[in-house]
Amino acid sequence: MEYWTAGLTEIRELTPLSLVIRGFLAFILGGMLGLERGMKNRPAGLRTYMLVCLGACIVTMTNQYVYQAYRTGDPVRMGAQVISGIGFLGAGTIVVTSRNQIKGLTTAAGLWASACMGLAVGLGLYEVAIASTLMIFLILNSLHTLDNRMHSRTRVVELYVELNKKTPLGDFLRYIRGQDMEPSNIQMEHDEIIASHTVSFIVTLKGQKSHTHREILGIVKAMKGVVYVEEL
Repeated sequence: MEYWTAGLTEIRELTPLSLVIRGFLAFILGGMLGLERGMKNRPAGLRTYMLVCLGACIVTMTNQYVYQAYRTGDPVRMGAQVISGIGFLGAGTIVVTSRNQIKGLTTAAGLWASACMGLAVGLGLYEVAIASTLMIFLILNSLHTLDNRMHSRTRVVELYVELNKKTPLGDFLRYIRGQDMEPSNIQMEHDEIIASHTVSFIVTLKGQKSHTHREILGIVKAMKGVVYVEEL
């Protein structure tokens, strides 16, 4: 036990061996997360996650070296810049589609978490880095189904709807209320491509009864005059 403790203390110090271990560990842990994202065809995949995690690790080790070698500065100052600076990369993965769908938030959050994980590795907090990787991997991979299940059971759903131009919006609202759902937050959309034959809008529906989102979509699709409907 004493040998193990002594060995762990040694690799926490800034030595050539610990530098190699930290860099390799950041490479592997970042790759684990990136592989999962890449298999799901997300904007940031294997190489992006590896680079973010390894880069954060390098920054932390560099900052630690400067602090120890020159006895000056803040040992975590450069790491703080990584935490705030990773935002520009995460923002690049967030996309708002023409139908106001927001995509890429999980990828952006994953990149930020990967950078934090790299900082932990760079500081020699191996236990924190490894445990964090497993938890982040669990969140990205295994909890996706649970998240979708919880989302699908909420009574509030936001829809993008296209109506035939001959169908008044009032008819849609009366039909929805007749199905024990209350429409709100209606936002009219102006798309030149589809505006010639349809009226498009975004609406929030709140069910008075317990409906799954699939059932709500089916109810809206069943209305005469609805050309297209999609959940946002």
